[in-house]
Amino acid sequence: MRAAAAAPDALRRREYLAALALTALGAVALLASSAQVWARARMELAGDLAPVTVELSASQAVPAVSRLGWAALAALAALVATTGAARRLVGALVALLGLGALGSVAAGLRPAALADAAARSATAEGGLDGLTVAWAWPALACAGAAVLLVSGVLALVRGTAWPAMSSRYDRHSAPRATRTDAPAELWRSLDSGADPTDENAEPKER
Repeated sequence: MRAAAAAPDALRRREYLAALALTALGAVALLASSAQVWARARMELAGDLAPVTVELSASQAVPAVSRLGWAALAALAALVATTGAARRLVGALVALLGLGALGSVAAGLRPAALADAAARSATAEGGLDGLTVAWAWPALACAGAAVLLVSGVLALVRGTAWPAMSSRYDRHSAPRATRTDAPAELWRSLDSGADPTDENAEPKER
């Protein structure tokens, strides 16, 4: 009977840890990709000046990616801190962050959007040509967004069954300390989570 009861608990714990790991992975993927150059374009300058290369970082091409990555990290902490219906709401938020990142990448990589971003970031005036995309970084961002979507749906559907944050160190749930001057007893009280300096602690029986 104990083994049968422990099996669902172990499954719920694995789901919980998997959702946390996926959320962290998705957030890191978004933040890592947002620090890279996503596109380059060649600008032809007037006169006999040589053409220059215009580089577009993710913050210029798709600025939402970085913000969504930081929001996903905050949602990771919220998944740990919440329970029940609140955790389901956080799961829905994580899923929306994933969808938002996917939509932002798709919109930002349109040729017209990239051309506008390159024109805004250029320090000189001229005609743009030879626009190329470093697809590895947008692909990483899309993968991170997809992972966030999966983890969010998982938390939305299963989050109420997952374990809550331990309350061992909550003051109200800590064991009552015993008042004593013996160093060994003081260490035992600290190890059990009790406060040996509590004036309401029970005196040590002799």
